[in-house]
Amino acid sequence: MTSETLRVLNTMLGDPTDEWYGLELSKQARLQPGTIYPMLDRLLRAGWLERHWEEIDPSLEGRPRRRLYRLTGHGARCARLAIDEQMASLQPERAPRWTPTPRGSAA
Repeated sequence: MTSETLRVLNTMLGDPTDEWYGLELSKQARLQPGTIYPMLDRLLRAGWLERHWEEIDPSLEGRPRRRLYRLTGHGARCARLAIDEQMASLQPERAPRWTPTPRGSAA
């Protein structure tokens, strides 16, 4: 999983039930808009996201409708796991603690 995808997932996990539109996600995750949409499509196909059209009247809002994305329950669990795994991989590997063997015992 790319660091860009992890940034998007981490952003969405800030409020996993919230709905996001692509430009907002790209700004929050500090990505170019052209990068975000192919990523969102991959996450949709994997079942991590769901999407729908915003229910507004564009003439009243003065802007086009947005496509909104939200993590699925499965997606939120997988996203947390992916981020946890990435964070664990960044931790320095700890060597096992050496414990001296008491004198007179077999090693």
